[in-house]
Amino acid sequence: MFESSELSANVPETLLSTTPSLDEVISRPEVIRTSDTGRGDVSLRFEMSKISTSWRRLRQNLNTASTDAKRDEPSSKVLLDAGITDAVSDDVATEALARTISKADFGSMDILGQFNLGFIVTRRRTGEGAALMDDLFIVDQHAADEKYNFETLQQTTRIKSQKLFRSQPLELTAGDELVALENLEVLRQNGFEVDLQTTTDDTPVQGPRLSLTAQPVSKDTVFDMKDLEELIHRMRDQPAGQMVRCSKARAMFAMRACRKSVMIGMPLTKGQMTGVVRHMGTMDQPWNCPHGRPTMRHLADILGERDRRCVNWGGFGGD
Repeated sequence: MFESSELSANVPETLLSTTPSLDEVISRPEVIRTSDTGRGDVSLRFEMSKISTSWRRLRQNLNTASTDAKRDEPSSKVLLDAGITDAVSDDVATEALARTISKADFGSMDILGQFNLGFIVTRRRTGEGAALMDDLFIVDQHAADEKYNFETLQQTTRIKSQKLFRSQPLELTAGDELVALENLEVLRQNGFEVDLQTTTDDTPVQGPRLSLTAQPVSKDTVFDMKDLEELIHRMRDQPAGQMVRCSKARAMFAMRACRKSVMIGMPLTKGQMTGVVRHMGTMDQPWNCPHGRPTMRHLADILGERDRRCVNWGGFGGD
């Protein structure tokens, strides 16, 4: 064992001094001033020209000029209203899609694949240079196919009609009578047979000139005079000869279209997915199915996603 005298001889005197009191520790300054002026000023190297040069080089490397041009693109901003989470309402989303997507776009969209056995992911690339747009869209396979089948049924289906035992005179205004005469074929497509009463001596017909001789029949839907009145009312705002349907017929076609369409949970081949998307370019209104379900939404702006990258802060220190 070492003697205390030996230990004291080998240990520096500074370590053997007594521990300073609390008051002495507190009074010791945190910053030791070495300047003769006593102000404790610290000098740093700061070259504004070098920082400016580094910033310009970094800006050029990151190509933020094209980024700013892309974010100022009106179409890109409009599509934000048609996003999955940013859409304020279905009406706003529908308007945004109608303003930025043309029917020709559906014919050139790239089919990327199927998601969750219910949705088709597509890619649309348009424009060049600063006007370049590169976006992803997600399409509801059932809603899109249902809307195509619905519009096809609306345009091509001829509803069967049944002859009446006795023709029924139609009490119409002069304007509605003229509308009916201009759209006799449309009425026949809807199952209503209307005849024009004439006389042999060219004298004016007393009373109604039009009479109903047949009305539509369906297995699950019953039609009546109110449906004919609705058809004539809808025809007022449409060009002569353009197909219109009453509410009962639309509901009937919507049910048929739903049953014959691609279902959620059904795996699709590349050709089937392509067919669903291409058909959207042939529709009058491709944004919602007959039951109001959205057919597609904007998924992502690929160019915008590319711009979100880590900043190379090391570029600031380069010479």
